[in-house]
Amino acid sequence: MISSEIEQFEKYYTMLTEYLVTYSMQIVGAILILILGLWVAKKLSNLVAKLMARHNVDVTLTSFVSNVVKVLLIVMVIVIALGKIGISVTPFVAAIGAASLGAGLALQGMLSNYGAGLAIIATRPFVVGDTIEVKGVSGQVKTIELGYTILIDEEKVEITIPNKHIVGEIIHNSFSYSLVKGEIDIAYTACADTAVSLIEEVLKAHDQVAQNPLSQVGIERFADSGVTISYRYWVPTTKIIETKLAINAGVYKAINGAEIEIPFPQRVVTINNNAHL
Repeated sequence: MISSEIEQFEKYYTMLTEYLVTYSMQIVGAILILILGLWVAKKLSNLVAKLMARHNVDVTLTSFVSNVVKVLLIVMVIVIALGKIGISVTPFVAAIGAASLGAGLALQGMLSNYGAGLAIIATRPFVVGDTIEVKGVSGQVKTIELGYTILIDEEKVEITIPNKHIVGEIIHNSFSYSLVKGEIDIAYTACADTAVSLIEEVLKAHDQVAQNPLSQVGIERFADSGVTISYRYWVPTTKIIETKLAINAGVYKAINGAEIEIPFPQRVVTINNNAHL
């Protein structure tokens, strides 16, 4: 039994020796090709990244393209090196093709997200810092990745949206600001012009309220109990809640300080004493 193992070992040793003798120069050449190819792939990938950065291409797209170039070159170098030492790459190519098809079918949703991410980065319907609303979800864009986009709303909650649910949809983009609306009722006997002026001063005094576009203040409607004064202003999306609370408090204080009556809900009831039983 030991002798058979020795014979088998000698057989494999002889085969390996003959292979090394026959393909020694090819093996050295394959190693050199592999080393040189890896170096060229790295250099070319860095060159592509620098060129795209020089032309102000998005960072995510730059990284993706440079990595794709690097991977493709490495695969080509490996195929050439294997062919150099006499290994047929045809079965490998077929296996890779079959595996790629299976992976593509299994990861169809993920790949569609990546494709949509590339479309977003290339067309730039919005950028980081913009405030968007899509499919009923709104927030400020925090990150744009190849597979998904992260929004952050006024409550500081992060919202992750797969990119395939963004491309092809109607997108509302208000850039870095969001519109806030408020209103207050004053009595019919009060001066509406004075109330409007007071609210405008409150809005101008707050440092988070945008000066462009300008705030809008005016009579919204004539309600049952009083005149409704409406005010609209733009604030940074991540500052909506605190700014709205501060503005409402300032408006209430200004209206009260000017002794402008804020009416309670009222109903006028007429009693007919001549009604017949």
